[in-house]
Amino acid sequence: MSWKNLFDEKETQETIDRINNLNAETQAKWGKMTVNQMMAHCNVAYELVYTDKHPKPKGFQKFMIKLFAKNTVVGPKPYKKNSRTAPMFQISDARDFEREKTILTNNLKKTQKLGVAHFDGLESHAFGPLNQTEWNTLFSKHLDHHLNQFGV
Repeated sequence: MSWKNLFDEKETQETIDRINNLNAETQAKWGKMTVNQMMAHCNVAYELVYTDKHPKPKGFQKFMIKLFAKNTVVGPKPYKKNSRTAPMFQISDARDFEREKTILTNNLKKTQKLGVAHFDGLESHAFGPLNQTEWNTLFSKHLDHHLNQFGV
């Protein structure tokens, strides 16, 4: 499957336009998250790149994550509905819609502006170095999955 190229300004804007079609009352087609929680959940992928908020897995734990999760996250197949997620991605508290939306769109813009050269070979939180295609798939596939979850 082909994913939006979130290093491209036009395709990033198309994704932001989808986000802008959400509102605080948008209901999920499946799953348990509210739209606010979904955006906070999507922001975790960017927190792993741009902050030190989440501890990095080490040793055997990192080995197992790379072995069992990497291909699911950066591979070409879409995510299945209601798949399990890592604990750091689980959002159970109430979140502010406008705040999470602003953070998410700013993360998209920042990633696009940093561009391919910044990400090509960049070390990921749990998977080791990823190439530009893997980084794009990681971001784009995840967002597409959850925007589809909320019907946009």
